[in-house]
Amino acid sequence: MSSGELTARTLAEMYLARVEQIDRQGPSLNSVIGLDPDALATADALDSEREAGSIRGSLHGIPVMLKDNIDTADQMTTTAGSLALQGSIAPQDAFVARQLRPPPAVILTRHKPERVKKTRLSSKKRASQQNPT
Repeated sequence: MSSGELTARTLAEMYLARVEQIDRQGPSLNSVIGLDPDALATADALDSEREAGSIRGSLHGIPVMLKDNIDTADQMTTTAGSLALQGSIAPQDAFVARQLRPPPAVILTRHKPERVKKTRLSSKKRASQQNPT
């Protein structure tokens, strides 16, 4: 990104395309359970900052995926993989998420926590996660 070959938006779009290709289609891993609807807007804002010469740190514009048991105070729900918590919106960021904001990083998605993926109730939205190995 520092060379200008990639932008935060381009990188985020590449990651989102990969999620679509691997997680939603193809082998359908079903590991990503939520996409941040603001991710591309965040990436655009960070690109504007970079163009203006303001870089907040080494994660400036880098996409990240968080487990679904890490609270983020945004439009994504935090369910820890449980249907009982479906629709739960965190009032504040967890410590890990606070370290990524104000965004130098672009929080793209939530994925299923490893410890609950085998014990969680299933639903159409939360289809069984597949292991490609």
